[in-house]
Amino acid sequence: MNNYDMLIIGSGPGGYVAAIRASQLGMKVGVVEKAELGGVCLNWGCIPAKALLKSAQVFDSIKHAETYGIKIDGKVVPDFPKIIERSRTVADGMSRGIQFLFRKNRIDTIVGTGKLLDQKTVEVMNDGKTEKYMADHIILATGSRSRELSNLKQDGKKIVGYRKAMTLEKLPESMVVVGSGAIGSEFASFYNSLGTRVTLVEFLPHLVPLEDEEVSKQLERSFKKAGIKVMVSSSVESVDTSGDKCKVRIKTKKGMTEEEGDIVVSAVGITPNLENLGLEELGVQVENGKIKVDPWYQTNIPGVYAIGDIVPGPALAHVASAEGITCVEKIAGKNPQPVDYNNIPACTYTAPEIASVGYTEKAAAEAGYEIRVGKFPFTASGKASAAGNKDGFVKLVFDAKYGELLGAHMVGEHVTEMIAEIVVARKLETTGHEIIKSIHPHPTMSEAVMEAAAAAYGEVIHL
Repeated sequence: MNNYDMLIIGSGPGGYVAAIRASQLGMKVGVVEKAELGGVCLNWGCIPAKALLKSAQVFDSIKHAETYGIKIDGKVVPDFPKIIERSRTVADGMSRGIQFLFRKNRIDTIVGTGKLLDQKTVEVMNDGKTEKYMADHIILATGSRSRELSNLKQDGKKIVGYRKAMTLEKLPESMVVVGSGAIGSEFASFYNSLGTRVTLVEFLPHLVPLEDEEVSKQLERSFKKAGIKVMVSSSVESVDTSGDKCKVRIKTKKGMTEEEGDIVVSAVGITPNLENLGLEELGVQVENGKIKVDPWYQTNIPGVYAIGDIVPGPALAHVASAEGITCVEKIAGKNPQPVDYNNIPACTYTAPEIASVGYTEKAAAEAGYEIRVGKFPFTASGKASAAGNKDGFVKLVFDAKYGELLGAHMVGEHVTEMIAEIVVARKLETTGHEIIKSIHPHPTMSEAVMEAAAAAYGEVIHL
């Protein structure tokens, strides 16, 4: 009963997807999970966070209802506990969905903490008891957790990570968010929309520093317009939590300053979960805090594989899923293509949203490309005007010699739903002229893709 074709440690978007694909390919699969099925993304990250942001979006729309000719009598206020409750209900429902998929695909759930004993054996501990499981192939998919800085230790009360930040007991009057990557910026956007006074601190010169600089500047303008205090090129030196308010000492270009907040959210990155997996004992190679793998995610130990946040590459749910499927299909003797890490979309669900894929303008130039750049602002979009949200733009970067679409960078309402068009276009090696001649429906936000391509070639109509 304890023998499997494949054992997977971790049931996040890498682990559970790999398990289902392996079952589809005829393998007997067991998944070791110490907490909820679906991992951090489904239970404490992507999904519940988007539920929170949807509540904030609805509240923001109601606040501006008169702009759309709708009068609301009486004061409209957010019911914060209900917002949190809805978020948890959404997450719980999704986790139950994974349970259903496991039953449907005849996948065994093994509750507990897994550790490698050798390349074919996993020891699982649960409630002080241990049991051994055997498998021909073992995939490590243990994900990551909130990173802690020595001067920003999380106490779970006043200085919190992402998990606690989405389950606070009451709406804070004020908040300092440290780190403006996707997690930090989304929390800043969410709490600001509900009425919290938010200060966002970023060590680097731009918000969302992995994005194109024009996108970063647009988000900073939008955040400031929404009332968020933005501090870039700034670092948190210390936090005094002894009083009612957290006193945050911040080093800026102009010197030291202090900000106060009821809560400090630490969003300074993530740390891979590599501890107590038996890696050192088995001799699994680790470099720069990540497990070293080949293009098919096999480690230096035959039969042991790793995917997701614990291997090099973007720590994104959809990347982990793609890696899991690729890994399993290779094990099953299929002929999958390696994951193309230069065609991975990234989405940030702030207000306005951000979506991007491929080279930024700066990166393309640094890579030696002669480039054409086309940009179309949503101020010129009929759909954006009708919707009442014209912040943002679509920016496309092309190789001037061959017309190859090198990258796309979007900021605006619903752009996270638009980026997939670009991912497919790049996969199919579509050129700028082919995008221009692909008829886009009117009026839509996605017309901006066609118009941005046209702008790169001097053919833009509506600008």
